[in-house]
Amino acid sequence: MTRKKVVVSDRMQDGYAYTRTQAIGKNFEPDFRPELTPKEMLELGVFGGKYMTDCQDEFPSSWFRTAKLSPDKYDRELNLFGVRASQPLSEWRKKGWISEDDPRGWFQWYCRYYMGRRCADDERQIKRWKNMRRHVTQIQRSCERYEFDCRPRQRQAVLHWAYDPRNI
Repeated sequence: MTRKKVVVSDRMQDGYAYTRTQAIGKNFEPDFRPELTPKEMLELGVFGGKYMTDCQDEFPSSWFRTAKLSPDKYDRELNLFGVRASQPLSEWRKKGWISEDDPRGWFQWYCRYYMGRRCADDERQIKRWKNMRRHVTQIQRSCERYEFDCRPRQRQAVLHWAYDPRNI
């Protein structure tokens, strides 16, 4: 793997740079096994389509060909389950979930990790991902398998964390 420097210029970061040190989609921490790629998540419908509308130059164009995006405003209908299942960015900041390197939150971190960036925040973000597993367990305990109208907000939320709610 050749190291690649990436310089970011979008609405939330201008001049931020990082280095990709791993092959795309490879060499994840052994206990970090997301079920979906960022591309698959965008195609299924996450974050009301609003999340990645101004930072597409940083990632492969293939991620966005069939992504459900809404450049103007959050549109819950674009989410796989048609519900709002995330808190506003202001709430994420208030709770200390946002790092300076990834001002859009966990999904931005995951996209960059998937693309090969490794950073000091990896351990914290992987721990947060693991903690979402409890929501998968709650869905499994409360719903029949493939009963997609059972706990749709929780299903949408686990999708936001790269768990595949279609298999629960």
